[in-house]
Amino acid sequence: MTDVIAHRGASRVERENTVAAFRLAVELGADGIELDVRPSADGALVVHHDARLADGRPIIGLARAELPDHVADLGAALDACAGVVVNVELKNDPGEPDFDPTDRLADAVVTLLNARPEPVGRWLLSSFRRATIDRVRSLAPHLATACLVTAADGEAIDACRRYGHGTLHPWVGGLTADDVAAAKAAGLVVNTWTCNDPAEARRVAAWGVDGIVTDVPDVIRAALLEPSR
Repeated sequence: MTDVIAHRGASRVERENTVAAFRLAVELGADGIELDVRPSADGALVVHHDARLADGRPIIGLARAELPDHVADLGAALDACAGVVVNVELKNDPGEPDFDPTDRLADAVVTLLNARPEPVGRWLLSSFRRATIDRVRSLAPHLATACLVTAADGEAIDACRRYGHGTLHPWVGGLTADDVAAAKAAGLVVNTWTCNDPAEARRVAAWGVDGIVTDVPDVIRAALLEPSR
């Protein structure tokens, strides 16, 4: 059965990347939850997709106490995801105000996860910046890691495997059955993002993807449970 991974929680119903969205995703039966982590000015790990708040202020320029109430600490977010696998995406993209070429974010996230009592199998760490996820791999080879990519081409598959990352996260819009077959042949787990269309979800599930990241976990779960036509 293909896993259903709630993208930033149940983000079509609740505000994305919030404790409420994560709790609802668990209630809706998601197998996993994807969320985004960034540092604040004082080094707190907070959950937010964009580098800036809606009013334009960069998160890296604000202390934790200055952030709006809906911005969760990573620890509180993980607590809200109790019982399911959590895909923690490390946001460290060149060109954004919080970009750090030394990847201190990786060190901080690994330290936090290592201090938690849950089994390490609950965590899957990913990033678009391969140097960041490589840093996670070097610090904590016991943690599962994933390469976030737009296209699941041969170069992406080869790099993911060569640097020891067991999972590939390609964009559903460019994914083909051949891509999935090639990644699986290389021994990789494949979780595709972001798929909200039931017919598309059934199609990529038939190709053999292991997980579907979606804003509507209940809708995609129902679609995958429908009898084959």
